[in-house]
Amino acid sequence: MSKTKKFKRPSAGGGWPALFYSFKKGREVGGLLKLYKALRTKNACKTCALGMGGQKGGMVNESGHFPSVCKKSMQAMAADMQGAIPEDFFRRFSLETLKTFTPKQLESAGRITHPLYAGANDSHYQIISWQQAYEKLSSRLTATLPDESFFYFSGRSSNEAGFLLQLFARLYGTNNVNNCSYYCHQASGVGLTSITGSGTATLTLDDLHQSDLLFLIGANPASNHPRLIHSMVKLRRKGGKVIVINPLREVGLERFKIPSEPISMLLGSKVSDEYIQPHIGGDIALMTGIAKTLLDRGNIDQDFIDQNTQGWDSFKQTIQQSNWQEIESSSGINRKDIEHLATLYSQADKVIFAWAMGITHHDHGVENVQMIGNLALMRGMLGKPAAGLMPIRGHSNVQGIGSVGVTPRLKDAIFDRLQNEFNVTLPTSSGLDTLACMEKAYQDHMRFALCLGGNLYGANPDSQFARAALEKIDLVTYLSTTLNTGHISGRGKETLVLPVLARDEERQTTTQESMFNYVRLSDGGPSRFDQIPSEVELITSMAHDVLKNTTPIDWQKFNEHDSIRQAISKCIPGFSEIAQIDQTKKEFYIDDRIFHRPKFNTESGRANFHAVQMPSLKKNQDQFSLMTIRSEGQFNTVVYEEEDFYRGQERRDIIMMNHQDRVKLGLEIDQKVTVSNPTGKLDNILVREFDIPAGNVAMYYPESNILVPKHSDPSSMTPAFKNIPVTIEAK
Repeated sequence: MSKTKKFKRPSAGGGWPALFYSFKKGREVGGLLKLYKALRTKNACKTCALGMGGQKGGMVNESGHFPSVCKKSMQAMAADMQGAIPEDFFRRFSLETLKTFTPKQLESAGRITHPLYAGANDSHYQIISWQQAYEKLSSRLTATLPDESFFYFSGRSSNEAGFLLQLFARLYGTNNVNNCSYYCHQASGVGLTSITGSGTATLTLDDLHQSDLLFLIGANPASNHPRLIHSMVKLRRKGGKVIVINPLREVGLERFKIPSEPISMLLGSKVSDEYIQPHIGGDIALMTGIAKTLLDRGNIDQDFIDQNTQGWDSFKQTIQQSNWQEIESSSGINRKDIEHLATLYSQADKVIFAWAMGITHHDHGVENVQMIGNLALMRGMLGKPAAGLMPIRGHSNVQGIGSVGVTPRLKDAIFDRLQNEFNVTLPTSSGLDTLACMEKAYQDHMRFALCLGGNLYGANPDSQFARAALEKIDLVTYLSTTLNTGHISGRGKETLVLPVLARDEERQTTTQESMFNYVRLSDGGPSRFDQIPSEVELITSMAHDVLKNTTPIDWQKFNEHDSIRQAISKCIPGFSEIAQIDQTKKEFYIDDRIFHRPKFNTESGRANFHAVQMPSLKKNQDQFSLMTIRSEGQFNTVVYEEEDFYRGQERRDIIMMNHQDRVKLGLEIDQKVTVSNPTGKLDNILVREFDIPAGNVAMYYPESNILVPKHSDPSSMTPAFKNIPVTIEAK
């Protein structure tokens, strides 16, 4: 069997390869200085919600640290600095040919600079005029029943565009308004709201730096939020500890060479003190064991529990009734190691619990979050500085998009304020979440879909289902800067792809909200291409054409972003300061979300315990538990590099498995296998060994989405991209 050429896995994350990569990206866009100047503009970073940039200047985080930048920032900026897609590109490449392109090839084809259209029987995309595009868009909307439409929002958009589009959708007549968090962190929002009454992080970035223990659960910031690693190293240098809980042993979570620090670059920096590898889906069992140990030892804050919480007795009884045999079996961790974690926790005074999609991407994702909250409440680690709960969110404004009303059901306060402010009547029908919209499309009951950024097809579970659902929609419209797989495999009977300006090309200022509830102001800048509208300009034109004079709203007035921010300040709780942000340049934290004292946003003012049961194991003895993962050269569905440098993988069509499992199945390294389950199958997948517990495997998202069933968490409706039973068969 021929061997695939591979490269050696590094001994640490970051380092010289990261520095060399910045030079590579600089060359791609015309020079390192050009890239540096673009990154230094006063615009919020385009990638993760950790947040940097804005009025403090590019590459400056919320604590004022400079330089705060990573490969993700450079990748996103370089993608927007590409030249235009050549005009003959769509004549040379048919839609069938483009289906063979990798996500990276589509992304690096260049910027979309003209409206694109493909009809039901078209073999190629064709460039059309803006007038034609607007006519197709408005005529289809006018001919469609509102509840047979849905609007999907990416977290990379602005607060201004998000607020305006959700307002249009509701006045058009539908509450089928949802954002990409339904496929990532919706479980965090629902879980946190059930604990504190607020669905976001309870702390600030400075709190993280002042804590003395961090639990990092189901997250890989070394690859997905690299700037967070610097904060973790900083915490350890002050005497704090970091506990990593992750089925995969990730090199960047053990050791990292921080490019902005000469000594760290030379010697490397230790990132974690303990590294625990539970079974995929074993987090609740592991946390139950920690809670049981704390309870048995009396290492709880009973005064805090009595004065500031409710639901303790029910939770306590659940923990007391748990048994160690089930805890060890379900978690995959022995009692001694679990008790050691409890000891470390009990010795710390200021503890933060952070997590990402290793927690939310389960059919019990909300319960995962609630169990994390239970651990925090047991020792009073909520409602004080330098402690609390911290979901590590993805897109740079995914939290802001949710804040400004992009949800199927508006909060009562926002609903009432919108009606009063604009003198309108909003629909009261039950809006559908993202997966429910796709299900309805599959049933042939959706006629129109508009996607404000993102890759709805690529983000969906069950890729075959997603393709079939979108194909039944009369018109699917994408607002995008570059090509992605959704434009090719996620087409409707008719498809429009409309180019929009990138954040740093906006002609007016925009705002974004970080995962720490911090609202930034982005200055925008000169457009790199002529005749491309901003998202707001496109939305106002659409609203004016479709709604005409049926509402009292002057849509053209909202071409001025300041007018939108005035409306946001009046309609969205906690956003009053946004009204003057363009004049004052004063960025701000949203009111009543940071809990530095034990007064919570619940009806009682107390935080809630939840009695969480350990979930049952899903797989049979001959199956493996699959988790879908991102690579170091990837951001969400966007694949910038085919290789995954930190894991030592040069390609993506692989399955990572435990050495013992490989030997047990009689498989060789690089042998081709078929990975399957009732949802789908993938052929010609190469076997690779990795440090992951026996019985568990990992494959790359979104390619492995064909194996992900449509089953979702019943509380958040977030699909379970983790803990998927699969079978592996040799070719």
